[in-house]
Amino acid sequence: QVQLVESGGRLVQAGDSLRLSCAASGRSFSSYAMGWFRQAPGKEREFVGAINWNGGSTYYADAVKGRFTISRDNAKNTVYLQMNSLKPEDTAVYYCAAARRGMITTDYRAYDIWGQGTQVTVSS
Repeated sequence: QVQLVESGGRLVQAGDSLRLSCAASGRSFSSYAMGWFRQAPGKEREFVGAINWNGGSTYYADAVKGRFTISRDNAKNTVYLQMNSLKPEDTAVYYCAAARRGMITTDYRAYDIWGQGTQVTVSS
């Protein structure tokens, strides 16, 4: 069973960059698709982006396309979310999630395992 731990969230200013990490335990990590979601106070959980099992394919929400990049290092059991040109509306708790099917999906219900989240706050 894979377990996920996010890190890297903090307070930054608009325009700054930040990289989140999601460390996974368990031998099956490389077979999972990985997704990033976020949830701001009072709002629904929102898909941010995802990467397939081998890192060969990624997909992003329109709100972050061109600013955020997802990558993974299966040797290190880690997936990353590089966030550039941050905006105040990016403020949220960011969660990584793992999907056993290995293929990209934007549907949170397809993700089997979730991390505890890390807070990102972008000040204007």
